[in-house]
Amino acid sequence: MLADRNHYIFKVSSVANKHQIKKAVQDHYGVAVDRVTIVNIPRKARRVGRSQGFKAGYKKAMVKLEKGEKIEIMPR
Repeated sequence: MLADRNHYIFKVSSVANKHQIKKAVQDHYGVAVDRVTIVNIPRKARRVGRSQGFKAGYKKAMVKLEKGEKIEIMPR
């Protein structure tokens, strides 16, 4: 799993940049972030009958935490 390697994936706003994402994760979860990698997922064409539309694209961020840091997703 990615959590075992200190990597967490978040779906983020399409206008957010790496600095904003890093600050938001540090403020919200109280952890030290080592690196942020961003991937833009493109929109996909969808067809219903003869009409064609698009499924919206989105941006996802892969956040790597400093060694020894961990985000508790489900409190124990």
